[in-house]
Amino acid sequence: MALFRYKALSAAGESLDGQMEAASAEEVITRLQDQGHLPVEARRADAAGGEGLGTLFTRKEFGEPQVLQFTQQLATLLGAGQPLDRALGILLELPDSPEARRVVERVREAVRGGAPLSTALEQQHGIFSRLYVNLVRAGEAGGNLHESLRRLADYLERSAALRARVLNAMIYPVILTVLVFASITFLMAFVVPQFQALFESMNADLPWYSLAVLKTSLFIRAWWWALLLVVLGAAGWGAMKFGDPAVRRAIDARVLRHKFPGDLIAKLDTARLARTLGTLVRNGVPLLGALNLSRPVLSNRVLAEAVEAAAEDVKTGSGLGYALGRQKVFPRLAVHMIQVGEESGELDAMLLKAADTFDQETANALDRLLAALVPALTVLMTLVVGAVMLSVLLPIYDLTNSI
Repeated sequence: MALFRYKALSAAGESLDGQMEAASAEEVITRLQDQGHLPVEARRADAAGGEGLGTLFTRKEFGEPQVLQFTQQLATLLGAGQPLDRALGILLELPDSPEARRVVERVREAVRGGAPLSTALEQQHGIFSRLYVNLVRAGEAGGNLHESLRRLADYLERSAALRARVLNAMIYPVILTVLVFASITFLMAFVVPQFQALFESMNADLPWYSLAVLKTSLFIRAWWWALLLVVLGAAGWGAMKFGDPAVRRAIDARVLRHKFPGDLIAKLDTARLARTLGTLVRNGVPLLGALNLSRPVLSNRVLAEAVEAAAEDVKTGSGLGYALGRQKVFPRLAVHMIQVGEESGELDAMLLKAADTFDQETANALDRLLAALVPALTVLMTLVVGAVMLSVLLPIYDLTNSI
């Protein structure tokens, strides 16, 4: 038994917020329905996410977290037997921001006008992705819209968790790197120049490394604005070049050839591809359409081109596992798992299993990266700061001994 938080509406339309011990979220929903309530949300008490109905749309725009919760709650309402128009009407009352409320209102008005939900979502200026819209459309065609929405919500939640894991793993090294450069810049611009007058007044004969540090610090202090312009210009030039498809592909190919970053990127994109394909196929989207919809989720252009080439092979009758294996860029384990899924007739289940496997492998690789990178950056900071300070203090120590 686990503790679940739930949100529901009573028969009188009052908002209910509470906790319940149950074996699953489905059991919580069933109990609430038996009590005459309309369930809106049921999630484990220890799960991450919003804490109440008022936090459903807390940002000014309808971003990814809002899309996720909209999907979760719409799936719950439809699964409870509510008509689509009634479910959208309930969700319309939940957002705090007028921008989010307008999005839901536009969707409801389009549905009331006779448009399918997929078409109504497609009309919302790119808020809902092409993949999202096609999953909803497949659910409508198969007559199991609430089940498609539930799977879609699970897909969005797992994808967001993978993205957050990558970002969280990189936050601390980035902060530490910024602190390293900030510390060195402070030493060179403000601390080291204070010793210049001391050495000049004593006519000290400085070693070459001390002279190099002093000259560098004086240059930074006098020309910091020029250095800042150079850095900004280089960043702008790099961003412009990175936007060139040919340059981006060359960079992606080079990264993929290096063992550690290449393995990490391949596992990360394989997890994304497998989860997207598995969700699409399970919702009834044809394999070729699923392959075309899955390409945009890949961050590496070489891998995206490999998926496109594999789609051409599948079009001529090849199996998915064989087609991906021919590209020689995806992990062999993923290719073998897909082949097993095809042979057993459970391709969607094996794709989702592969996604879970590579999610875990990505997490392990990020943990190893963080475990090695943080001490390395700390040692680098210590060595650089120590070298700068010794280049200044050793001459002072020699002068003191000579006196």
